[in-house]
Amino acid sequence: MSMLEPGMARIRVKDLRLRTYIGINEDEILNKQDVLINLTILYRATDAVRDNDIDHALNYRTITKAIIQHVEGNRFALLERLTQEILDLVMNYQAVSYGEVEVDKPHALRFAESVSITLAGRR
Repeated sequence: MSMLEPGMARIRVKDLRLRTYIGINEDEILNKQDVLINLTILYRATDAVRDNDIDHALNYRTITKAIIQHVEGNRFALLERLTQEILDLVMNYQAVSYGEVEVDKPHALRFAESVSITLAGRR
């Protein structure tokens, strides 16, 4: 990953494991499966660093809770759609200048550990 500009912070949420309905086959439609989510979020943290105050920081816990609720409470045919909806949730926070979401679907292919989709957004 490239170097950050002064004042910018990179938040990484690693290996958030959730269960949801994901896929198009009958078995996938009927049974929840694991998905593994990784987030990278950039935001200007100058005020948070200076003031040591949560009100001036981007609250990654709030973002993660919104993602958990959305993913576990919905159904998705495509990994691309799930990934985009998570990215949309991240980008809804105005402080976010860049967001990147990778969603892995473990054991989606017979001889592969997982299949993943990555999408990114910038403001």
